[in-house]
Amino acid sequence: MTAPPYTVSPGQNRRRVEGHGRDRVRTALTVALLAALTAATLATVLTGGTLGDPGRLLPWYGACWALFAGAAWAVRGVPRRIAVPLVVVGAVALSVAALAAPPRTSDDMYRYVWDGRVQAAGISPYTYAPDAPRLAGLREQWLFPTGTACRGWDLHTAPGGVCTLINRPTVHTIYPPVAEAWYFVVHLASPPGSRWKPFQVAGAVLVVAVVCALLWVLRRRGGDPRRAALWAWCPAVPFAAVNDAHVDTLGVLLLVVALGVGAGVRRGVSLGGAIAVKLLPGLALPGALSGVLARERPHRWRELTWTTLAAVGTVALTYLPYVAASGAGVIGFLPGYLQQEGYESGDVGRFALLRLVLPDSWAGPVAIAVVVGVALYVLRCGDPARPWRGALLVLGTAFVVTSPAYYWYALLVVGLVALDGCWEWLAVPAAGMVLYTGNALRWHGLAPQAWPFGVAAAVVAAGAVLRRRAAAHAQRGSV
Repeated sequence: MTAPPYTVSPGQNRRRVEGHGRDRVRTALTVALLAALTAATLATVLTGGTLGDPGRLLPWYGACWALFAGAAWAVRGVPRRIAVPLVVVGAVALSVAALAAPPRTSDDMYRYVWDGRVQAAGISPYTYAPDAPRLAGLREQWLFPTGTACRGWDLHTAPGGVCTLINRPTVHTIYPPVAEAWYFVVHLASPPGSRWKPFQVAGAVLVVAVVCALLWVLRRRGGDPRRAALWAWCPAVPFAAVNDAHVDTLGVLLLVVALGVGAGVRRGVSLGGAIAVKLLPGLALPGALSGVLARERPHRWRELTWTTLAAVGTVALTYLPYVAASGAGVIGFLPGYLQQEGYESGDVGRFALLRLVLPDSWAGPVAIAVVVGVALYVLRCGDPARPWRGALLVLGTAFVVTSPAYYWYALLVVGLVALDGCWEWLAVPAAGMVLYTGNALRWHGLAPQAWPFGVAAAVVAAGAVLRRRAAAHAQRGSV
């Protein structure tokens, strides 16, 4: 006796057709919003102002963030088989749009170009400042223009009549050794006369590499790969990582890989590499060790020891060749940078939210205490299956209490948000973009620094409350 053929009821057919129709509508909406975001990104880099003419930046930034929010919401309803290629295509399209103009809001890239050129000449970048007569033979006309009044937001003077695009030309480089190795590699791959463009292209390559790493980790850990859109389409990424080509993107890539592999030596090596790009990824170490201090955790001391030793050892090994060449000069301009940027004790240049309620001299120590407290909480109570959540909590808290204006630092936060899905933390890079532009517009006083990160802190708190309520509601519904 044969089984009757499977039949589909009219109701099931109708629901299936309606489902396909909704998928097509959400896909079309996502594509339209992504196309509009790409057009807005292109318009921003071409006509949206520069650091020397910042008046138009905030409206364009606002338009890009609004379109991004719509696209990130819409893609959640797109089937994964369509959404994943769309995430990658969107990242490529936005990166190409950001390549359409020279750096607009940062001159850091010119130091990258110089450090790569110096290393190609067999000289450690930590030995001489760019204005050193010893390096005069390495100066290219476009990087050290002559015959001009040396005026412009991206031009700087040094003793001896030196005019250059390199900021702080009288001091040694500040960048750690993996960043310096990246500059050297990009220089070797740069065609003659290509100036800054190879570094922008390299930034675009890193952006797409981060997207691929995010998709790999999310699939490996059972996450929703559509979350990668939170990195791929975030407005901070094409502007900071591609147009201004900040090396922080390399740190994001290594950090995502570190949190995607198993704890131990592999995680420590990748995390150490990220720290040797920029020091900030060091704040992700407690997240990488989430829950390691929980008493019920087996082999916790072994994990703590091997991960930490691997990270510290990797940083030390990357510094060795440069220490051999430059000695203590590898510290570079870091102490002077911290003083200039207002992170020394008693300085009033940072810690805006804390300074609203505390004496200026207390703000720095209290900020450190807050970050240490959050780190200890993550080490004790963090989820080892989701180390990015602990890393996001520590890094995000550090940004909120220190309120840095350089929004590209928060690219780390964007990458972690894409892993975790806690969209509310994207308020941190948005606040950084507002504050950075506000500084260019010469907003004075404590309030301009406090309110962007105050709003970010409120958004993060509101997101946490909504997420907790949703989880409690889901738990009650399952009982």
